[in-house]
Amino acid sequence: MIHSKRILLLGTLFLVSLFSLAQTSIEGRWKTIDDETGRIKSVVEITERDGQFYGTVVELFRLPEEEQDPHCDKCEDDRKGKRMLGLEIVRNMVLAEGETQEWEDGTICDPKKGSIYDCEMWFEDGNTDVLKVRGYIWFVFRTQDWIRVKE
Repeated sequence: MIHSKRILLLGTLFLVSLFSLAQTSIEGRWKTIDDETGRIKSVVEITERDGQFYGTVVELFRLPEEEQDPHCDKCEDDRKGKRMLGLEIVRNMVLAEGETQEWEDGTICDPKKGSIYDCEMWFEDGNTDVLKVRGYIWFVFRTQDWIRVKE
């Protein structure tokens, strides 16, 4: 009886720790919040490939007067002319050395402006449901809160 309680306790602890580790990843779907208007703009799905993280727009929230199927007309790289829905806007993010809650060394594309910025992402105060996303050039930056989509 005592032996099976220990096994159950160890199994529970293992599952809780596994769930905790999974939630410290940036993988998943995120609602992007416009830092100027506070409006939800899109849902970006972040996936991991070969140790790097990439984010693709999987849903758009457009106002009736906005273009409903926009393209990245102002982009100047391989994204030029591609539909924003399905566009890979985050590239090459890596987990910061020695950190479990910060990602760096990647880029993020603002398809509205066509600009590509260096990017860093992090969780603040252990809150893994809000991802801080900062795009920057030198000392000029913008930071957005992306909210984890709970399935």
